[in-house]
Amino acid sequence: MPGLRCIVSCLVASLVLFGLASGNAGAQLMIVGNDEKQGYDANIHPAGRDTLSIVDISNPAAPKITATIPLMNSIQGPPTNLAIHQSGDIALVANSVVPGPEKDGKPTLVSDDKVFVIDLKANPPKQIGTVEVGKKPSGLAIGPKGDIALVCNRDDGTMSVLSIHGKEVKAVGSVPVGAGADQVSAVAIAPDGKRALALKSAVNKVAVLAIDGEKVAYDKSADLPAGIFPYNLVITPDSKLAIVADTGNGGSSDGHADTVTVIDLEANPPQVVDHIMVGDSPEGLVMSPKGDLVVTIEARGSNRPKETWYYHPGGAVTVLKIDGKKLTKVGEVTVGALPEGGAFSADGSHLYIGNFIDQDMSVLKLESGKMTDTGQRLKLPGHPASVRGGPQ
Repeated sequence: MPGLRCIVSCLVASLVLFGLASGNAGAQLMIVGNDEKQGYDANIHPAGRDTLSIVDISNPAAPKITATIPLMNSIQGPPTNLAIHQSGDIALVANSVVPGPEKDGKPTLVSDDKVFVIDLKANPPKQIGTVEVGKKPSGLAIGPKGDIALVCNRDDGTMSVLSIHGKEVKAVGSVPVGAGADQVSAVAIAPDGKRALALKSAVNKVAVLAIDGEKVAYDKSADLPAGIFPYNLVITPDSKLAIVADTGNGGSSDGHADTVTVIDLEANPPQVVDHIMVGDSPEGLVMSPKGDLVVTIEARGSNRPKETWYYHPGGAVTVLKIDGKKLTKVGEVTVGALPEGGAFSADGSHLYIGNFIDQDMSVLKLESGKMTDTGQRLKLPGHPASVRGGPQ
């Protein structure tokens, strides 16, 4: 979440580390970044308890945590600051903030510049590398060939280009995309590998970047307009359509409806063709593996004090059907408090939503085009700030 999305009382939970045998070879995985530094009461807590959970979702109806390792990560940024490589061998995790000098005897946070490389095949998984990038790295994406990754640096207004060769990851370039104040927050790479889209959240713009191997080029004149505070995006498997979640109100709940922006990538140049109304503060955004559905994950005031007029005890998921270049709302499901990221199972039958305040994941089921809550919750050893599934 942008800035301090921390408003109601912080539930202090004891940290549980699972050192189970990984058994991840060939498994369908989900990774979850748990941030224990930043509460949702605007308080900063002592560092050293952040973790990364690795979840086996090979049996979609029965997700199972196979390992949890210590790893610094943060709720500051879109819930897409991590990704699993197509090989299933490694994962990348960007960390936006680290502990700073104390102020008035209390902990503070300052911007970081690190992306961590995680060996998923180690038993248990472990950090094997650190890549220095720009200031406050946030959303990231791995290219379809698995040879590059792009990382958004929110404080710099830049995009770092990383090369990937096996388990070796290096920074090979930096592309200016805007000013630091623009808050370049999230990026998606088209499945055809020819272009990427990056969100300049604070100025309501979508940047279009051309990709040629490790060379990434940006043309400011091609920027597209989005809704208010675009903060997450996905691209359909056929590379024809992009969908942007516009969180509104500087990226936090305010009780009012928000939108998703629909971009036609087949048009020359690409153009915005629709805005669809969804619920309050759709920060999470997840595409189904088939590309026929997209879901927005909405806070809906679930992190606000109970006396706030738009408070809800839980957030929600809005389900949008994709038919060509037309999106239609087809369902809505209530989930836990302050939902952040999410991931589909590889077969698209289940959707997992990380509930930051509740320290768990809602398990939803998709059947005959209808999304329902199974009532199952996967308990986590911390507060889930980000979620990604893969390889898919």
